[in-house]
Amino acid sequence: MRSTPDFRDPAFLQQHLLQTMAFYDDRCVDPSGGLYQFYRDDGSVYDHTTRHLVSSTRFVVTHAMMARRFPAHPRAAHWRDTARHALRFVQDVHRDEASGGYLWLLRWRNGQCEAVDATQHAYGLAFVLLAQAQAVLAGLEEARPALQQTLALMEQRFWEPATGLYADEAGPGWALRPYRGQNANMHACEALMAAHEATGDAFCLQRAHTLAQHVTQTLAGRCHGWVWEHFHTDWTPDWDFNRHDPANLFRPWGYQVGHWTEWAKLLLTLERLSPDDADTGWMLPRARELFAAAVHLGWDNAHGGLVYGLGPLGDPATDTHLKVSDGDKYHWVQAETLAAAAALAQRTGEGGYWDWYDRIWAYAWRHFVDHDHGAWYRILGPDNRKLTDEKSPAGKVDYHNLGACHEVLDTLAR
Repeated sequence: MRSTPDFRDPAFLQQHLLQTMAFYDDRCVDPSGGLYQFYRDDGSVYDHTTRHLVSSTRFVVTHAMMARRFPAHPRAAHWRDTARHALRFVQDVHRDEASGGYLWLLRWRNGQCEAVDATQHAYGLAFVLLAQAQAVLAGLEEARPALQQTLALMEQRFWEPATGLYADEAGPGWALRPYRGQNANMHACEALMAAHEATGDAFCLQRAHTLAQHVTQTLAGRCHGWVWEHFHTDWTPDWDFNRHDPANLFRPWGYQVGHWTEWAKLLLTLERLSPDDADTGWMLPRARELFAAAVHLGWDNAHGGLVYGLGPLGDPATDTHLKVSDGDKYHWVQAETLAAAAALAQRTGEGGYWDWYDRIWAYAWRHFVDHDHGAWYRILGPDNRKLTDEKSPAGKVDYHNLGACHEVLDTLAR
């Protein structure tokens, strides 16, 4: 029987970071450009050519954060060099010179790029900005001019002043498409806070405030107080978008409990970064509400863990009763929620949040952490059975669980 560690011990969290990164070290770098993005449980690469913008940028983030966390570690220079290598691929290959945007999906063969999907996504630009900000924080100063360019591009192409939110998607010629979503704005909020930390630019923090308030208050006010995912062009809820596809990778139908706790975490970060701002009094209460709803409605009492999605029991426009719409367990939901629990525990001094932190970590330690090969499994069934041997397909790179460990370490240090 594997012993249960002290999940609040900084030494445990540091060791877990190193063990998780070891899954990728020495096998992730493609010398011809970028990083491989598709891994099976044992670490073998099963697709050498497909490159997704989300994975490409998240690899910059994970390696830059490790270089910052462990500056004296023997692999610190390797992580910084890998972050630089990954960033160069984002800037030189994903960036589309013709449009000024970034290719969402491409194939990379023998040093040649083939565009597969050139759609422009605000979600993608948010991660480009986050990667550039984390690179600057890790000492890669070459990322600073590109960071300012990405900020300007997001404002020029996606910002909608009338609503105080970013549009979501653009086709050829930057023509905006009708879909609007909260997910791109949530990650834009995250990226803007990182950009503020990297540059000191007050605009980034002000913009993050605006996004947080409009998503977690204004939009949620149209959705029974909860954060819904999908909206029409006028930002009224689109209750039917992807109703047939509750497991969609980036736009699943239903309420996402992991996004409720992710917003709780972001609100506390925003509050902490804004000590002189009078308009922060609502952030802690809102973070508490979102976290409480997520764990009480989303926790699986039979098998443990937080489910993926919740859907309205009846007419979504009027019914406030929710049911499980997707009972699968996703790694990122557990990771974001334990990070939020630690942040709330530190902010409030209430032990009940630490209880949730320990409960979620114990569940993840038992079911998600691969103690043989390293890293976390991506997805499990409702009864915690493995559904696939694809540990890290496009988009994962263990960004959420690595990030959660970094954030909890910072929380404990405070």
